[in-house]
Amino acid sequence: MKILLDCCCGPCATHCIDVLSKNYEIILFVSNFNVHPKKEYLKRLDSIKKFAEIKGIPLEILKYRPGIWFKRTKGHEKDREGGPRCEICYELRLELAAKWAKEHGIKVFTTTLSISPHKNADIINFIGKKIASNYGLTFLESNFKKKDGFKKSVELSKKYGLYRQNYCGCIYSKR
Repeated sequence: MKILLDCCCGPCATHCIDVLSKNYEIILFVSNFNVHPKKEYLKRLDSIKKFAEIKGIPLEILKYRPGIWFKRTKGHEKDREGGPRCEICYELRLELAAKWAKEHGIKVFTTTLSISPHKNADIINFIGKKIASNYGLTFLESNFKKKDGFKKSVELSKKYGLYRQNYCGCIYSKR
């Protein structure tokens, strides 16, 4: 069975792919409209491209359109990290993934976002399930940080020489 994996970057994808590849044929999906500046976006994109090539996994990349993210998060510039702005961002990412999955006949999708120790997997899973039901799809609930998942992703990133960022991605998380 195919699964679409929404990816923020190569390092976060590493362990998630190891877990999912036991049961699914994975297609990687990148939107990353939230990542700023563009130089950072390109570093992360290179990282996921490199890892997709190493693993031989198909990769779908949406055209970089940060204006969509800025429009959605307008008024939330000062939200705390992990607050409403992040939930809006999760919703945008997962909506884009669900739409792409639906258009390409993929019935299941999930995201790498839950591997981060700074992200609430319950909120991500709630949003994912809600969006999945709107599109007639299944969202595979996950908490990839469990069982040392985040630690494993750090180790795998080093092993594969992947660029590892030091902030979530948006210009507000960078501060």
